[in-house]
Amino acid sequence: MMEYLPVEVIGNILSRLGAARDVVIASSTCRKWREAWRNHLHTLTFNSNDWPVYHELTRSRLEIIITQTIFQTNGLQCLSIILDDVDEFSAAPVIAWLMYTRETLRQLHYNVRTTPNINILEKCGRQRLEVLALAHNTITGVEPSYQKFPCLRSLSLSYVSISALDLSLFLTACTKVEVLNLVSLDIVMSDPQATMELSSNSLKDIYVEAISLDKIILEADSLEKLHLKDCTLEVFELVSKGKLRLLKIDDVSVIHLDIGESAENLEIVDVSNFTIMWSKFHHMIAKSSKLRRLRLWGVVFDDDDEVVDIETISACFPQLSHLSLSYELKETALQYGLQDSFRLENVVVLELGWTVISDLFSHWVAGLLERCPNLRKLVIYGVVSETKTHEECHTLANFTSFIVRLMRKYADVDVQFEYE
Repeated sequence: MMEYLPVEVIGNILSRLGAARDVVIASSTCRKWREAWRNHLHTLTFNSNDWPVYHELTRSRLEIIITQTIFQTNGLQCLSIILDDVDEFSAAPVIAWLMYTRETLRQLHYNVRTTPNINILEKCGRQRLEVLALAHNTITGVEPSYQKFPCLRSLSLSYVSISALDLSLFLTACTKVEVLNLVSLDIVMSDPQATMELSSNSLKDIYVEAISLDKIILEADSLEKLHLKDCTLEVFELVSKGKLRLLKIDDVSVIHLDIGESAENLEIVDVSNFTIMWSKFHHMIAKSSKLRRLRLWGVVFDDDDEVVDIETISACFPQLSHLSLSYELKETALQYGLQDSFRLENVVVLELGWTVISDLFSHWVAGLLERCPNLRKLVIYGVVSETKTHEECHTLANFTSFIVRLMRKYADVDVQFEYE
Protein backbone atom coordinates (compact mmCIF):
# COMPACT_ATOMS: atom_id res chain seq x y z
CA MET A 1 0.00 0.00 0.00
CA MET A 2 2.86 2.38 0.77
CA GLU A 3 3.96 2.44 -2.88
CA TYR A 4 0.63 4.04 -3.86
CA LEU A 5 0.95 6.96 -1.45
CA PRO A 6 1.37 10.39 -3.08
CA VAL A 7 4.78 11.98 -2.49
CA GLU A 8 3.08 14.85 -0.60
CA VAL A 9 1.66 12.36 1.92
CA ILE A 10 5.07 10.68 2.28
CA GLY A 11 6.54 14.14 2.89
CA ASN A 12 4.05 14.65 5.72
CA ILE A 13 4.96 11.24 7.19
CA LEU A 14 8.67 12.11 7.12
CA SER A 15 7.95 15.52 8.65
CA ARG A 16 6.14 13.86 11.56
CA LEU A 17 9.26 11.79 12.22
CA GLY A 18 11.07 15.09 12.69
CA ALA A 19 14.41 13.64 13.91
CA ALA A 20 16.96 14.08 11.10
CA ARG A 21 18.50 10.59 11.45
CA ASP A 22 15.06 8.89 11.25
CA VAL A 23 14.14 10.98 8.21
CA VAL A 24 17.36 10.06 6.41
CA ILE A 25 16.91 6.33 7.14
CA ALA A 26 13.24 6.33 6.10
CA SER A 27 13.90 8.31 2.92
CA SER A 28 16.45 5.74 1.74
CA THR A 29 13.61 3.22 1.29
CA CYS A 30 13.12 3.95 -2.41
CA ARG A 31 13.28 6.62 -5.08
CA LYS A 32 9.79 7.92 -4.25
CA TRP A 33 10.67 8.46 -0.60
CA ARG A 34 13.88 10.24 -1.59
CA GLU A 35 11.81 12.54 -3.80
CA ALA A 36 9.45 13.21 -0.88
CA TRP A 37 12.46 14.11 1.28
CA ARG A 38 13.82 16.51 -1.31
CA ASN A 39 10.60 18.28 -2.25
CA HIS A 40 7.96 17.74 0.42
CA LEU A 41 9.77 17.52 3.77
CA HIS A 42 8.81 20.53 5.90
CA THR A 43 10.17 19.64 9.38
CA LEU A 44 13.74 18.70 10.31
CA THR A 45 15.20 18.36 13.81
CA PHE A 46 18.77 17.87 15.01
CA ASN A 47 18.44 17.19 18.73
CA SER A 48 21.13 15.61 20.91
CA ASN A 49 18.39 13.77 22.83
CA ASP A 50 17.25 11.95 19.67
CA TRP A 51 20.52 10.23 18.83
CA PRO A 52 23.34 9.51 21.36
CA VAL A 53 25.97 9.51 18.56
CA TYR A 54 25.58 13.31 18.30
CA HIS A 55 27.46 13.50 21.59
CA GLU A 56 30.48 11.72 20.07
CA LEU A 57 30.84 13.69 16.83
CA THR A 58 33.28 16.54 16.39
CA ARG A 59 32.02 20.02 15.64
CA SER A 60 33.21 19.93 12.04
CA ARG A 61 31.59 16.53 11.44
CA LEU A 62 28.29 17.80 12.84
CA GLU A 63 28.47 20.86 10.58
CA ILE A 64 28.99 18.64 7.53
CA ILE A 65 26.10 16.30 8.45
CA ILE A 66 23.69 19.20 9.05
CA THR A 67 24.77 20.97 5.87
CA GLN A 68 24.39 17.86 3.70
CA THR A 69 20.98 17.05 5.19
CA ILE A 70 19.52 20.56 4.90
CA PHE A 71 20.86 21.12 1.37
CA GLN A 72 19.03 18.03 0.10
CA THR A 73 15.66 19.57 1.00
CA ASN A 74 13.52 22.16 -0.76
CA GLY A 75 10.87 24.17 1.06
CA LEU A 76 11.84 23.43 4.68
CA GLN A 77 9.37 25.17 7.02
CA CYS A 78 10.51 24.12 10.51
CA LEU A 79 14.19 23.73 11.48
CA SER A 80 15.37 22.79 14.98
CA ILE A 81 19.05 22.59 15.90
CA ILE A 82 19.22 21.82 19.62
CA LEU A 83 22.60 20.27 20.39
CA ASP A 84 23.49 20.78 24.04
CA ASP A 85 26.97 19.25 23.87
CA VAL A 86 28.25 21.58 21.14
CA ASP A 87 30.04 24.64 22.54
CA GLU A 88 29.91 26.54 19.27
CA PHE A 89 29.62 26.25 15.49
CA SER A 90 31.60 28.10 12.87
CA ALA A 91 29.68 31.09 11.58
CA ALA A 92 29.99 30.19 7.88
CA PRO A 93 27.89 26.97 7.81
CA VAL A 94 25.24 28.48 10.09
CA ILE A 95 24.88 31.46 7.75
CA ALA A 96 24.60 29.00 4.85
CA TRP A 97 21.78 27.06 6.60
CA LEU A 98 19.84 30.24 7.35
CA MET A 99 20.30 31.74 3.87
CA TYR A 100 19.31 28.46 2.19
CA THR A 101 16.06 28.08 4.19
CA ARG A 102 15.09 31.69 4.92
CA GLU A 103 12.46 32.13 2.20
CA THR A 104 10.36 29.13 3.26
CA LEU A 105 11.16 28.82 6.98
CA ARG A 106 8.24 29.33 9.39
CA GLN A 107 9.86 28.08 12.61
CA LEU A 108 13.47 28.21 13.79
CA HIS A 109 14.71 26.69 17.07
CA TYR A 110 18.45 27.25 17.53
CA ASN A 111 20.57 26.94 20.67
CA VAL A 112 24.25 26.82 19.64
CA ARG A 113 26.74 29.68 19.81
CA THR A 114 28.74 30.67 16.72
CA THR A 115 32.28 31.92 16.24
CA PRO A 116 32.37 34.70 15.34
CA ASN A 117 28.91 35.73 16.54
CA ILE A 118 26.43 36.21 13.71
CA ASN A 119 23.41 38.46 13.55
CA ILE A 120 20.65 35.87 13.26
CA LEU A 121 18.03 38.62 13.15
CA GLU A 122 19.62 40.04 10.05
CA LYS A 123 19.46 36.66 8.30
CA CYS A 124 15.85 35.91 9.33
CA GLY A 125 14.28 39.35 9.22
CA ARG A 126 11.69 40.42 6.61
CA GLN A 127 10.78 36.80 5.93
CA ARG A 128 7.88 34.46 6.80
CA LEU A 129 9.19 33.34 10.18
CA GLU A 130 6.33 32.75 12.66
CA VAL A 131 8.21 31.09 15.58
CA LEU A 132 11.74 31.97 16.71
CA ALA A 133 13.40 30.31 19.71
CA LEU A 134 17.01 31.33 20.35
CA ALA A 135 19.32 30.18 23.14
CA HIS A 136 22.97 30.80 24.04
CA ASN A 137 23.37 33.60 21.52
CA THR A 138 24.25 37.29 21.60
CA ILE A 139 21.98 39.89 20.02
CA THR A 140 23.37 43.37 19.37
CA GLY A 141 22.53 46.39 17.28
CA VAL A 142 18.84 45.75 16.55
CA GLU A 143 17.53 47.92 13.70
CA PRO A 144 13.70 47.68 13.74
CA SER A 145 13.38 49.72 10.54
CA TYR A 146 15.38 47.05 8.68
CA GLN A 147 15.07 43.84 10.75
CA LYS A 148 11.30 43.56 10.66
CA PHE A 149 9.50 40.35 11.56
CA PRO A 150 6.05 40.88 10.03
CA CYS A 151 4.81 37.30 10.59
CA LEU A 152 6.45 36.40 13.93
CA ARG A 153 3.89 35.28 16.53
CA SER A 154 6.08 33.50 19.10
CA LEU A 155 9.50 34.65 20.37
CA SER A 156 11.59 32.76 22.95
CA LEU A 157 14.98 33.95 24.20
CA SER A 158 16.91 31.77 26.67
CA TYR A 159 20.42 32.45 28.00
CA VAL A 160 20.73 35.22 25.44
CA SER A 161 22.91 38.27 25.96
CA ILE A 162 21.05 41.41 24.90
CA SER A 163 20.76 45.01 26.06
CA ALA A 164 17.50 46.33 27.47
CA LEU A 165 17.30 48.77 24.57
CA ASP A 166 17.86 46.08 21.92
CA LEU A 167 15.21 43.86 23.49
CA SER A 168 12.76 46.76 23.41
CA LEU A 169 13.62 47.49 19.76
CA PHE A 170 13.39 43.79 18.86
CA LEU A 171 9.87 43.62 20.29
CA THR A 172 8.95 46.73 18.30
CA ALA A 173 10.11 44.95 15.13
CA CYS A 174 7.73 42.05 15.84
CA THR A 175 4.43 43.75 15.06
CA LYS A 176 2.29 40.58 15.40
CA VAL A 177 4.03 38.77 18.26
CA GLU A 178 1.56 37.18 20.69
CA VAL A 179 3.79 34.94 22.85
CA LEU A 180 7.05 36.09 24.49
CA ASN A 181 9.29 33.87 26.67
CA LEU A 182 12.33 35.40 28.38
CA VAL A 183 14.50 32.98 30.39
CA SER A 184 17.82 33.69 32.14
CA LEU A 185 18.71 36.64 29.94
CA ASP A 186 22.03 38.39 30.37
CA ILE A 187 20.66 41.94 30.28
CA VAL A 188 23.31 44.45 29.27
CA MET A 189 22.47 47.80 30.87
CA SER A 190 23.70 51.12 29.46
CA ASP A 191 22.79 53.19 32.53
CA PRO A 192 23.30 52.51 36.24
CA GLN A 193 19.57 52.05 36.95
CA ALA A 194 18.57 48.68 35.50
CA THR A 195 15.23 49.54 33.88
CA MET A 196 13.68 47.63 31.01
CA GLU A 197 10.73 49.05 29.11
CA LEU A 198 8.83 46.76 26.74
CA SER A 199 5.88 47.74 24.58
CA SER A 200 3.65 45.69 22.28
CA ASN A 201 0.09 46.11 21.04
CA SER A 202 -0.20 42.46 19.95
CA LEU A 203 1.35 40.61 22.92
CA LYS A 204 -1.07 38.21 24.67
CA ASP A 205 1.17 35.88 26.70
CA ILE A 206 4.47 36.67 28.47
CA TYR A 207 6.63 34.34 30.58
CA VAL A 208 9.64 35.79 32.44
CA GLU A 209 12.01 33.50 34.35
CA ALA A 210 15.28 33.98 36.26
CA ILE A 211 15.77 37.66 35.50
CA SER A 212 17.11 40.23 37.98
CA LEU A 213 16.44 43.91 37.33
CA ASP A 214 15.57 47.06 39.21
CA LYS A 215 12.51 47.82 37.13
CA ILE A 216 10.39 46.31 34.35
CA ILE A 217 7.67 48.37 32.72
CA LEU A 218 5.48 46.37 30.35
CA GLU A 219 3.00 48.17 28.14
CA ALA A 220 0.77 45.58 26.49
CA ASP A 221 -2.86 46.48 25.87
CA SER A 222 -3.85 42.99 24.68
CA LEU A 223 -2.05 40.96 27.39
CA GLU A 224 -4.04 37.96 28.65
CA LYS A 225 -1.40 35.89 30.51
CA LEU A 226 1.40 37.11 32.77
CA HIS A 227 3.73 34.56 34.42
CA LEU A 228 6.74 35.62 36.50
CA LYS A 229 9.03 32.92 37.92
CA ASP A 230 12.22 32.98 39.98
CA CYS A 231 12.82 36.70 39.39
CA THR A 232 14.33 39.43 41.57
CA LEU A 233 12.81 42.82 40.85
CA GLU A 234 12.30 46.05 42.72
CA VAL A 235 9.43 47.21 40.52
CA PHE A 236 7.17 45.49 38.01
CA GLU A 237 4.52 47.62 36.34
CA LEU A 238 1.96 46.48 33.81
CA VAL A 239 0.18 49.06 31.69
CA SER A 240 -2.71 47.38 29.92
CA LYS A 241 -6.37 47.76 28.95
CA GLY A 242 -7.77 45.11 31.26
CA LYS A 243 -7.71 41.94 29.15
CA LEU A 244 -5.52 40.02 31.62
CA ARG A 245 -7.04 36.61 32.40
CA LEU A 246 -4.16 34.79 34.13
CA LEU A 247 -1.68 36.12 36.71
CA LYS A 248 0.92 33.64 37.94
CA ILE A 249 3.75 34.53 40.32
CA ASP A 250 6.17 31.81 41.44
CA ASP A 251 9.17 32.39 43.73
CA VAL A 252 9.50 36.08 42.89
CA SER A 253 11.05 38.81 44.99
CA VAL A 254 9.47 42.15 44.13
CA ILE A 255 9.04 45.27 46.27
CA HIS A 256 6.38 46.96 44.14
CA LEU A 257 4.02 44.99 41.91
CA ASP A 258 1.43 46.96 39.95
CA ILE A 259 -0.93 45.55 37.33
CA GLY A 260 -2.87 48.81 37.13
CA GLU A 261 -6.42 48.49 35.85
CA SER A 262 -5.80 45.01 34.46
CA ALA A 263 -7.64 42.95 37.08
CA GLU A 264 -11.26 43.18 35.98
CA ASN A 265 -11.16 40.15 33.66
CA LEU A 266 -8.83 37.97 35.74
CA GLU A 267 -9.98 34.35 35.83
CA ILE A 268 -6.91 32.68 37.40
CA VAL A 269 -4.58 34.03 40.10
CA ASP A 270 -1.80 31.62 41.10
CA VAL A 271 0.73 32.86 43.66
CA SER A 272 3.36 30.59 45.23
CA ASN A 273 6.53 31.02 47.30
CA PHE A 274 5.90 34.74 47.52
CA THR A 275 5.86 37.32 50.31
CA ILE A 276 2.61 39.28 50.21
CA MET A 277 0.96 42.08 52.09
CA TRP A 278 -2.53 40.58 51.98
CA SER A 279 -4.48 43.84 52.19
CA LYS A 280 -2.44 45.36 49.35
CA PHE A 281 -2.52 42.21 47.22
CA HIS A 282 -6.25 41.78 47.73
CA HIS A 283 -6.84 45.42 46.77
CA MET A 284 -4.95 44.75 43.51
CA ILE A 285 -7.27 41.87 42.50
CA ALA A 286 -10.44 42.91 44.37
CA LYS A 287 -12.29 43.89 41.17
CA SER A 288 -11.75 40.44 39.62
CA SER A 289 -15.41 39.41 39.83
CA LYS A 290 -14.82 36.76 37.12
CA LEU A 291 -12.14 34.95 39.14
CA ARG A 292 -12.57 31.15 38.95
CA ARG A 293 -9.29 29.91 40.42
CA LEU A 294 -7.33 31.36 43.32
CA ARG A 295 -4.12 29.72 44.55
CA LEU A 296 -2.07 31.13 47.43
CA TRP A 297 0.58 28.47 48.05
CA GLY A 298 3.56 28.74 50.34
CA VAL A 299 2.95 32.47 50.70
CA VAL A 300 4.51 34.42 53.54
CA PHE A 301 2.81 37.44 55.03
CA ASP A 302 4.72 40.70 55.22
CA ASP A 303 3.04 41.43 58.53
CA ASP A 304 2.93 38.72 61.22
CA ASP A 305 -0.63 39.70 62.20
CA GLU A 306 -2.03 39.38 58.68
CA VAL A 307 -4.43 36.62 57.67
CA VAL A 308 -6.22 35.75 54.45
CA ASP A 309 -9.79 36.93 54.95
CA ILE A 310 -11.86 34.11 53.42
CA GLU A 311 -15.08 36.08 53.90
CA THR A 312 -13.73 38.86 51.68
CA ILE A 313 -12.71 36.24 49.09
CA SER A 314 -16.26 34.91 49.19
CA ALA A 315 -17.75 38.37 48.68
CA CYS A 316 -15.38 39.57 45.93
CA PHE A 317 -15.10 36.40 43.86
CA PRO A 318 -18.60 34.89 43.54
CA GLN A 319 -17.61 32.66 40.58
CA LEU A 320 -14.69 31.04 42.41
CA SER A 321 -14.69 27.28 41.75
CA HIS A 322 -11.11 26.23 42.68
CA LEU A 323 -9.50 27.46 45.91
CA SER A 324 -5.98 26.43 46.95
CA LEU A 325 -4.46 27.67 50.21
CA SER A 326 -1.20 26.86 51.99
CA TYR A 327 0.53 29.15 54.46
CA GLU A 328 1.63 29.22 58.08
CA LEU A 329 -1.49 28.99 60.19
CA LYS A 330 -1.95 31.01 63.36
CA GLU A 331 -4.82 31.34 65.82
CA THR A 332 -5.83 34.56 64.09
CA ALA A 333 -6.49 32.58 60.90
CA LEU A 334 -9.40 30.90 62.69
CA GLN A 335 -10.45 33.87 64.81
CA TYR A 336 -10.66 36.36 61.95
CA GLY A 337 -10.36 34.32 58.76
CA LEU A 338 -13.38 32.09 59.50
CA GLN A 339 -15.36 34.14 61.97
CA ASP A 340 -18.60 34.71 60.02
CA SER A 341 -21.11 32.37 58.40
CA PHE A 342 -20.22 33.19 54.79
CA ARG A 343 -20.39 30.50 52.09
CA LEU A 344 -18.23 29.67 49.08
CA GLU A 345 -21.18 28.52 47.01
CA ASN A 346 -19.39 27.67 43.75
CA VAL A 347 -16.17 26.13 45.09
CA VAL A 348 -16.06 22.52 43.87
CA VAL A 349 -12.31 21.85 44.36
CA LEU A 350 -10.53 22.77 47.58
CA GLU A 351 -6.77 22.23 48.03
CA LEU A 352 -5.24 22.81 51.46
CA GLY A 353 -1.66 22.35 52.57
CA TRP A 354 0.60 22.51 55.56
CA THR A 355 4.31 22.97 56.07
CA VAL A 356 4.12 22.19 59.79
CA ILE A 357 1.26 19.93 60.87
CA SER A 358 -0.69 21.06 63.94
CA ASP A 359 -4.11 20.65 65.52
CA LEU A 360 -4.94 24.10 64.18
CA PHE A 361 -4.85 22.72 60.63
CA SER A 362 -7.61 20.21 61.45
CA HIS A 363 -9.96 22.97 62.66
CA TRP A 364 -9.11 25.08 59.60
CA VAL A 365 -9.99 22.20 57.23
CA ALA A 366 -13.28 21.62 59.05
CA GLY A 367 -14.15 25.33 58.98
CA LEU A 368 -13.54 25.62 55.24
CA LEU A 369 -15.43 22.41 54.44
CA GLU A 370 -18.44 23.74 56.32
CA ARG A 371 -18.44 26.84 54.09
CA CYS A 372 -18.23 24.94 50.75
CA PRO A 373 -21.72 23.37 50.39
CA ASN A 374 -21.16 22.19 46.80
CA LEU A 375 -17.65 20.78 47.21
CA ARG A 376 -16.80 17.72 45.11
CA LYS A 377 -13.09 17.27 45.75
CA LEU A 378 -10.75 17.94 48.68
CA VAL A 379 -6.98 17.52 48.33
CA ILE A 380 -4.74 17.69 51.40
CA TYR A 381 -1.05 18.42 50.78
CA GLY A 382 1.49 17.90 53.53
CA VAL A 383 5.18 17.71 54.30
CA VAL A 384 6.26 14.69 56.34
CA SER A 385 9.79 15.00 57.71
CA GLU A 386 12.19 12.05 57.57
CA THR A 387 13.01 12.23 61.27
CA LYS A 388 9.66 12.21 63.07
CA THR A 389 9.42 12.79 66.79
CA HIS A 390 6.82 10.99 68.86
CA GLU A 391 4.87 14.24 69.11
CA GLU A 392 4.85 14.67 65.29
CA CYS A 393 3.63 11.10 64.80
CA HIS A 394 0.91 11.65 67.40
CA THR A 395 -0.24 14.89 65.70
CA LEU A 396 -0.32 13.20 62.29
CA ALA A 397 -2.27 10.25 63.67
CA ASN A 398 -4.77 12.59 65.35
CA PHE A 399 -5.20 14.50 62.09
CA THR A 400 -5.81 11.26 60.15
CA SER A 401 -8.43 10.13 62.65
CA PHE A 402 -10.03 13.57 62.56
CA ILE A 403 -10.29 13.53 58.74
CA VAL A 404 -11.82 10.04 58.77
CA ARG A 405 -14.53 11.21 61.19
CA LEU A 406 -15.04 14.48 59.33
CA MET A 407 -15.46 12.86 55.92
CA ARG A 408 -18.29 10.66 57.18
CA LYS A 409 -20.21 13.92 57.30
CA TYR A 410 -19.16 14.76 53.71
CA ALA A 411 -19.58 11.38 52.04
CA ASP A 412 -20.07 12.94 48.57
CA VAL A 413 -16.67 14.66 48.62
CA ASP A 414 -13.71 12.88 46.98
CA VAL A 415 -10.73 13.15 49.36
CA GLN A 416 -7.10 12.79 48.27
CA PHE A 417 -3.82 13.13 50.14
CA GLU A 418 -0.50 14.25 48.65
CA TYR A 419 2.46 13.96 51.01
CA GLU A 420 6.11 14.74 50.35
